[in-house]
Amino acid sequence: MEPATTPTDGPLAGPRTAVVWEVLYAELARAAGRSLAVVDVGGGTGGFAVPVAGLGHRVTVVDPSPDALAALSRRAAEAGVADRVVALQGDGDRLGSVVPTGSADLVLCHSVLEVADDPAQVVRAVAATLRPGGAVSVLVPNRPAAVLARAMAGHLDAAWALATDPHGRADPRDPLRRRFDAAGAVALLRSAGLSVEAVHGVRVLTDLIPATVAEADPATLRELEVRLSTESPYREIAAQIHVLARKAGDGRPAPAPAHGAPAVAGGTDLPGG
Repeated sequence: MEPATTPTDGPLAGPRTAVVWEVLYAELARAAGRSLAVVDVGGGTGGFAVPVAGLGHRVTVVDPSPDALAALSRRAAEAGVADRVVALQGDGDRLGSVVPTGSADLVLCHSVLEVADDPAQVVRAVAATLRPGGAVSVLVPNRPAAVLARAMAGHLDAAWALATDPHGRADPRDPLRRRFDAAGAVALLRSAGLSVEAVHGVRVLTDLIPATVAEADPATLRELEVRLSTESPYREIAAQIHVLARKAGDGRPAPAPAHGAPAVAGGTDLPGG
């Protein structure tokens, strides 16, 4: 089946994930009619995998939960893309044991690094899975946003803990092992030899406004999320950080970034637009 050239209905419409889908659709559009090999690490029930398969690409989801993978298979079947979605049980830090080295054009690593035992090992495994010139989409929680959210809710002790804990945890019961800032996420990917092309803030406004406001005008909210995602200081207070990075390709120059990101105020070394 020839890959679709336009988005499927749904994913781009929601303000919560609009920024991530903007970047992903731009990256997938570079395929120019080719069906890409995509690996979704920790892809769970297929929130990203199934729509990507709907665009004509082949997606392998690697997740430790058999229940999530079973739900993924049902979801793929209902969407008519079961022939393009493969479900494999496994962990991100041992990605090479289930996915061949150098086999992926694109790897999705969303909401994984904050719960991994060793995020650096996961990133190294992702880099090894990529073909030369392949890209990785990483989504992680933003520590500054978590601090602000706790403070605005009146939980100053939790805000203090998040701001001062070495890993950005609120307390020992925190379900996340760590939170990141933009510079830390970029440094982690660069440590695996990947070239960071773009950094975006995800959910700059969505988590801050009443649900009734978001529901009343989702189109305007979506446009604001996309607009503010690369602008400082808005990007730095988004709930999540999205990074697109690329593996060097056979001595050839890397393609131009899908989306640029201006440097963060204060001189933080992030990719330019």
